[in-house]
Amino acid sequence: MKILVAIAFLLIIGSLGSALFFLMRDKGKSNRTVHALAMRVGLSITLFLLLLGAYKMGWIQPTGIR
Repeated sequence: MKILVAIAFLLIIGSLGSALFFLMRDKGKSNRTVHALAMRVGLSITLFLLLLGAYKMGWIQPTGIR
C-alpha cells in the first residue's frame, strides 16, 4: 500500500510540474495546462478515495502521532 501511495504522489507531482511547464511554454494559448491540472485533481480525488477504502477494508490502520 505504501508503494501505491508513493506512486500516486509522484504522478500528482508530475502532473503539477507538467502544468507549470505548459503554462510557461504555451503562454495561455492552449488548453494543455487546464488538462494537466484537471488530471492532478482527478488523481488526488482517486488517491483520497483509495485511502478511504483501504481504511474501511482494514488494509491500513491509523498510527497516531509518534
